[in-house]
Amino acid sequence: MKAAELRDKTPDQLRDELVALKKEAFNLRFQAATGQMENTARIRNVRKNVARVMTILNEKAAQ
Repeated sequence: MKAAELRDKTPDQLRDELVALKKEAFNLRFQAATGQMENTARIRNVRKNVARVMTILNEKAAQ
């Protein structure tokens, strides 16, 4: 997910995306704890995407 794509979305869409990413992060942490994780790099990507969405939301709120 690129920041340019996120900037085109509305704040409501960004909040929905944030909720979905946080759910995915929770599920990935659960998989890692139980030893079922296949792609360990996915956790890092999801965390970075959460940070990206939060950054864009903060930018939009400051305007």
